[in-house]
Amino acid sequence: MKYFLGVDIGGTKTHALIADESGNALGFGASGPGNHQGVGYDGLRDAVIESAGMALKTASLNIEQVNAAGFGIGGYDWPSQLQDHLNAITPLGLTCPIEIANDSIVGLLAGASQGWGIVLIAGTGNNCRGRDKTGREARITGEGMRFGEFGGGGELVMKAIHAVAYEWTRRGPATLLSKMFMDITGAKDLDDLIEGIDTSRYVADAAWALAIFQSAYSGDPVAREVVQWSARELGESACGVIRQLNFQEEEFEAIMAGSIFSGGDLYTQPLQETILSLAPKAKFVELEAPPVVGGVVLAMQKAGLDTKPIHKNIIESTRQFIQEVEL
Repeated sequence: MKYFLGVDIGGTKTHALIADESGNALGFGASGPGNHQGVGYDGLRDAVIESAGMALKTASLNIEQVNAAGFGIGGYDWPSQLQDHLNAITPLGLTCPIEIANDSIVGLLAGASQGWGIVLIAGTGNNCRGRDKTGREARITGEGMRFGEFGGGGELVMKAIHAVAYEWTRRGPATLLSKMFMDITGAKDLDDLIEGIDTSRYVADAAWALAIFQSAYSGDPVAREVVQWSARELGESACGVIRQLNFQEEEFEAIMAGSIFSGGDLYTQPLQETILSLAPKAKFVELEAPPVVGGVVLAMQKAGLDTKPIHKNIIESTRQFIQEVEL
């Protein structure tokens, strides 16, 4: 029997999963954040050792029995960072083949039944990456406003603040967003809100995105346009990735992951329309599988296994295993 280790390392948590070659989950472990941008490479090392150690213990395996390992790492963005990440993982003691990717890729592999496609991330920030059938990868920077990439909660709130400022200067129409943000901050009026944001008395947060969706669904046309703008922007980023992979005429899965997608059709419809205008055969799938599943798929692909026949089993057995662990 062959065993595979998958690790999903993010800015708030780290999950590790052990599965066998049939896709049966055997061990699971969790620890704190591991993104080096937040906790440094020592923090990354500690998170990996703790989570993988727990997974191995629950699977009654030792590290030498792992046949391949896949790591999806938040903050791993450029080839120049590879060695530092490998150095952080080395103390784990793996002797098998290892594959490292950005954490968005494990989200893609967790959700894509065929083991390839594109992934759209819309949470606090935004990202879009993809892989073709050969494993060739395409991407945006994932760095948000600095490089003109929009679609997450932070960028959505930025655009809404612009609309509120336009009301204040009479450049644009009145909007319910102004009241919603005054309620959130406790600002006494619009003047106080604008001054408070400018002087950092009031600090805009991605969590304000909920108020934007509430305003939009209440019928505020400005809020609706803000949401739709954000969706179209993420769709345009996806189109760039699609062009990089030459997916325009392909039938492929577009995996949607992140809290912003819970905003419903007001967001997903313009997003999908933007993508379908370029790639009419795209199939949209909301990520429901634990992302760490993608780490195991990454490991299996590294070992040359075809994961398509066992993809559903990995997801179902992982869900059941995690549920049993939590109980």
